[in-house]
Amino acid sequence: MKNNIEEKSKNKKKKKSSLLWLLSVSFIAVGLLLFCQFYFGDTISDKTTFYKNTYVNGVDISGLTKEEANNLLTTKFIENKNNINLTLTDGNKNWTLKGEDFEVIGNFENSLDNIINYGREGNIFQKRKIENQIKKDGLMLTVSYKNLIGGIDEKINEIADEIENSNNDSKINFDPNSEKMFSIIEGNDKKIINRQKLEEKINFAIENRDFSTIEIPFEEIIPNKTLEDLLSSITLRSSFTTDYSKSTQNRKENIKLALSKFNGMIVEPGEKISFNSITGPRTKENGYKNAYVIINGSYTSGVGGGVCQASTTLYNALIRADIDILQVNHHSLPASYVPLSFDAMVSEGYADLVFQNTLDTPIYVKCICTNTDVTVEIYGQPFNDEISIQTKTELLKVIPHKGDTIITDTTGEYSNHVLYKGEYYRLKYPQEGYESKGYIQYVKNGEVIKEKEIRHDHYPAQNGIIVEGSNELGEGMTLPPTNVKYISPQKVTKTTLENAKKKYNIQ
Repeated sequence: MKNNIEEKSKNKKKKKSSLLWLLSVSFIAVGLLLFCQFYFGDTISDKTTFYKNTYVNGVDISGLTKEEANNLLTTKFIENKNNINLTLTDGNKNWTLKGEDFEVIGNFENSLDNIINYGREGNIFQKRKIENQIKKDGLMLTVSYKNLIGGIDEKINEIADEIENSNNDSKINFDPNSEKMFSIIEGNDKKIINRQKLEEKINFAIENRDFSTIEIPFEEIIPNKTLEDLLSSITLRSSFTTDYSKSTQNRKENIKLALSKFNGMIVEPGEKISFNSITGPRTKENGYKNAYVIINGSYTSGVGGGVCQASTTLYNALIRADIDILQVNHHSLPASYVPLSFDAMVSEGYADLVFQNTLDTPIYVKCICTNTDVTVEIYGQPFNDEISIQTKTELLKVIPHKGDTIITDTTGEYSNHVLYKGEYYRLKYPQEGYESKGYIQYVKNGEVIKEKEIRHDHYPAQNGIIVEGSNELGEGMTLPPTNVKYISPQKVTKTTLENAKKKYNIQ
């Protein structure tokens, strides 16, 4: 009996303790819930509206939803864009940027996603700290207008192109006939816009609606070169002279006239020059005179005779200056004033001398004509490593001529020389031909370090021509002895080759 009473008493105590424990836990839970509700409120869990005191680009979006904030900000942004009136200046020149120059290419939606989540991540104590700070100081955020406005980059590029392309570098003035051939044409300092800084200034002005004048920032200002700087990159690259002391005055005048077209010429990098285009048609109207020219292996009188010596002199100066030759032709007869494979025949319509400046800087051409010889000088950037260029001719073989051919003057073309059979007039001597190669050699410290073949020419052998009269002698007529001697076909020997080398000064 006693034991039953004690057991019931224990059970009552256990039930009482359990109830007290349950009531305590419930009270704590309710207390915590009330505390959190009271202390943190709904703003922490509410991710549909923005905190109070939240500003984007100066616009209050407190309590708005993301959609409402985006609409409000976009409206304000368009209003502000239309009010843009910026002046950019570079010294005395100004450029104006207005809102109408730009277009809207974006909105605030992506940026608002990040803003609305700001401070709503982390534990409740971190969230409360951020929220209290926002309530106290406000949340001031800025979305870059560069992400919203289209056309700023294009406008900056236009201004940059105008400024940078208008930079005038100092240039060389070339007067070959002056004692001081080179002088300077002053330019201005070269400016390169710092586009990043300019974009930042424009963006700041738009965001803050500060439309005062903006000085264009430059990342580099390169001073113009002085005459000494420019002249340090110019030297005499080559010079070549040919003799025309035995030429007629008309021939000399033609050579001088042709070369005068090149005297003072400045050839820019990459530029191509045609001899025929520069000298123009060889006509009397253009100042050219009658002189001997080579046509089909014979010398004959023609307007512009001698111009080939001008082109040949220029050609040899060019190859010694290491200038690229795009087109060159040899004569049917070797020229007496240059070695084999170094003549440059020109003729309107089918033979030209064409060259191109492949250097990094311009070349300058000076032509000097005296009463005995002509010289062409090429000026330009110095050769690397003190290299110079010389030429070499290789005579491969002598092509034998076939002697004389006798023709009868049936038309009376040569009646002032011959009339009757047995009368002879030499129209042309036979001449041997040649096969030759031309080389340029790169020389350093007196030694050839490189050799390059540039020509392989065949000068055809020429038959001699003797004209005989066509009329029969009358009864009792006799002819005086002729001084025209028939020449037989040539036989080439070792001596023939050696004589040819001596004739054309070939080593």
